[in-house]
Amino acid sequence: MAVAASAVVAVGAVTGVMSASAGEGNHRNAARPTTTATPVPGPLPARPTASATPTAKVSAPASRPAALPSPRPPRASRPAPPDSPPARAPGTPEAGRGEEPGAALHLHPRSQVLDWVRANGDDPRHALIKSRIAERPAAVWFATYNPGAVTAQVRSVTSAARTAGRVPVLVPYAIPDRDCGGASQGGAPDLGAYDGWIEDFAAGLGAGEVIVVLEPDSIALSDCLSAAQRQARFASLARAGRTLHAANPRAKVYFDAGHSGWHTAGKQAAALRAAGARSSGDGIFTNVANFHRTSDEAAYARRVLAALGGPPGLGAVIDTSRNGNGPPPGGQWCDPAGRALGRAPTTRTGEDRIDAYLWVKLPGESDGCKGAAGTFAPEYAYRLARGD
Repeated sequence: MAVAASAVVAVGAVTGVMSASAGEGNHRNAARPTTTATPVPGPLPARPTASATPTAKVSAPASRPAALPSPRPPRASRPAPPDSPPARAPGTPEAGRGEEPGAALHLHPRSQVLDWVRANGDDPRHALIKSRIAERPAAVWFATYNPGAVTAQVRSVTSAARTAGRVPVLVPYAIPDRDCGGASQGGAPDLGAYDGWIEDFAAGLGAGEVIVVLEPDSIALSDCLSAAQRQARFASLARAGRTLHAANPRAKVYFDAGHSGWHTAGKQAAALRAAGARSSGDGIFTNVANFHRTSDEAAYARRVLAALGGPPGLGAVIDTSRNGNGPPPGGQWCDPAGRALGRAPTTRTGEDRIDAYLWVKLPGESDGCKGAAGTFAPEYAYRLARGD
């Protein structure tokens, strides 16, 4: 099996959970944010919270089926300075240095890992976790259906990023019937309500550059829906892409392409086409919360893009948060041992049609085995940073 989405910076009261579901050929795996209670950092200016007070927190995106790999990352719009490979931890062949000071991606100031770093300066694991995980930019998830509140929550992130001259990575995660009723079930009550929520979400995007990873698993994990339900969902995703672009023409919107161990490129491209990815999106994202190697994901993404067809500017982003040592043996998916951080987040990949490497799932947030799903597990984070 594989996991769907993974732990990331999430806005609102959500926790990451895991769920398993079968997929074509391979597994997916990931823990995603859910709409249940989970620890959230204190409120930031106009930031969402689990209640009325807006706060941001790092939380795991709901999990995906154990055998299916997770989906996608977004594409960065502005080039970052060249990546110089950083000192790698032992056993992290794909670890990279990522964005240099002044580069594109925004580091959200509130997360579970940052809370741990601030509170545990004397812990012997502190320095490694701080330098290799806490100081890297990660995605901010919006996993609570909260019409009327989400606009301010989004704006609090995008305005801070714009002031800093950086590009935020946002993950709207409220599609109805998400996770096929699994551990990360929830979202809007129906597609009409979801359309309204996306309009509210889009209203907070502002005018600066922003990357939107649109609804992890919404396309790759849609086989559980009836044909009519799937058609309705895809139409809603196409509307969402148009809504986001209309609100902010500089927004880059990426659609769910699963990952290299899941559907064939042809099947995934057909679903992406039906969901309006060509006309309403800027590309696709892959490997969210999963472990597939960057080289395999890049090759898969190019095959999907080729099968999808124009326009020629479409690109892909890859979640590299935990893929430094590749996938674990035997289809393991829940905080498997021996994994490592992958390439650090960057918009300078040096790869044709690969726009960015992103940390959509925040390393160190548990899938549910090293700690409660969606919570930060320092020993797990330390092992990922060491690559063992």
